[in-house]
Amino acid sequence: MIPALLLLGLSALVAPSMSYSCYGDISALQAPTISCTPVRTSDCGYAMIRRTAEADLVRLRRYEIPIKRVARNLCLDPALIGAIMSQESRVGLLLDNGWDRGRQKYGLMQISRQQLQPYVAWDSEEHINQCSNILVLSINEVRARHPTWTWDRQLRGGICTYHAKMGNVQVYEADPCSRDYNYVNGVIRRAQYFKRNGF
Repeated sequence: MIPALLLLGLSALVAPSMSYSCYGDISALQAPTISCTPVRTSDCGYAMIRRTAEADLVRLRRYEIPIKRVARNLCLDPALIGAIMSQESRVGLLLDNGWDRGRQKYGLMQISRQQLQPYVAWDSEEHINQCSNILVLSINEVRARHPTWTWDRQLRGGICTYHAKMGNVQVYEADPCSRDYNYVNGVIRRAQYFKRNGF
């Protein structure tokens, strides 16, 4: 028989995450409709994002415990970590031995080659922790730059800053997604779907 304290500890590990997110409730965020243009037909629109998230959820379950453990330690919403995995690499589906097609970014959350310190396995908890720490730093960086912004705007800015850091190690603008919020809205939509489904 499993001791009651062990069961309590396991249930806490996989419990809903809203109580330990320090960056607001992802469910409360409004994500506007993502418009489709001839250039963006393959990765836009809410229906497409939902279909992608549904498919990615199966792969995401494999990482559920490490995601939730990292999220709890960093006071992040695990659904947000899962959403970035889905947005960046389709939870590993698009990767070749952990690398993107151009072999410039690595792992489930797509850390850039220049930031690959320390080197860890692409689908390990260490990798999830490394990238999630960069996400936390990105959100806090936006909070420090824009203390008067609402929490939801700070979170959006943090998601966007994370994306800019992962894809471009050069100096970037203070608000790198000011012209295109499709990335941020895609992450938010995925996170909301994953949260409704146990993350």
